[in-house]
Amino acid sequence: MYSRSQEEHATHLRLVLEKLREQKLFAKLSKCSFWQREMGFLGHIVSAEGVSVDPAKIEAIRDWPRPSSATEIRSFLGLAGYYRRFVKGFATMAQPMTKLTGKDVPFVWSAECEESFSQLKEMLTTTPVLALPEPGKPYMVYTDASGIGLGCVLMQEGRVIAYASRQWQGSERNRPTHDLELGAVIFALKIWRSYLLGETVQVFTDHKSLQHIFTQPMMNARQTRWVEFLADYQVNINYHPGKANLVADALSRRRYDSAVERDVESLVGEISTLRLCAISQEPLGLEAVDQADLLSRIRVAQQSDQSLLDATE
Repeated sequence: MYSRSQEEHATHLRLVLEKLREQKLFAKLSKCSFWQREMGFLGHIVSAEGVSVDPAKIEAIRDWPRPSSATEIRSFLGLAGYYRRFVKGFATMAQPMTKLTGKDVPFVWSAECEESFSQLKEMLTTTPVLALPEPGKPYMVYTDASGIGLGCVLMQEGRVIAYASRQWQGSERNRPTHDLELGAVIFALKIWRSYLLGETVQVFTDHKSLQHIFTQPMMNARQTRWVEFLADYQVNINYHPGKANLVADALSRRRYDSAVERDVESLVGEISTLRLCAISQEPLGLEAVDQADLLSRIRVAQQSDQSLLDATE
């Protein structure tokens, strides 16, 4: 639990301990930590400044040897993918290695793979501290799409909360520019649904016609479906010139061969078992993004947990 002041924290702590006592539940003192200014949680360090990667995991990534099989690539990408929210352009940066994990693909470690591996390690060992979202305050989402893929950035009061990007797959590349740009907006709203649903959201895109998507006279079936999805959000779409939208633009245009951005086995196994985020060998599609919604999963599970419901009554 966290609080905004010592007095508030004392109140929160007393309420939690009283609830535990009422339900005859016990916490082992040696496993508890009280009055901490920062805490480790599932490979992250959470503090008043925000969320950062656990230094122990950074060391493990930095010392990770070059993969020599598809299985070892999956193991590395499993850990690296857990921290993808900290890395600009993660999807395109990892693509050369991801290709080698496909079925019946010969394992040939190329210079492109070596660059991908080195760049990912560099980026993951120099990750920024991301801000913690504050419910009730407006969010800003910057999106951009190109023929290569999409990129988006979630911000609040000028601070970055998360980055996200992915490449277009198959026939997606053949979609008109209008649909690619709208698809980037939909991707961002889906992957950050737990933050944005019910909140005021300002979306900024460099595709001017998206400002009029709600009054567009003619739409294809895909656009109609996406506009219905947008209706669930308190969202305003604003035009933002590409030159002013540098981060999202860079994420969407990063190419495989020009990326210039930046005990572990047990952790990867634990993450895989808990399914805390959508990490798979295949590229992440729009339909699968909801799997990344950790907070949404927790809320759904809590609503059906009878013992928890009884304890909070």
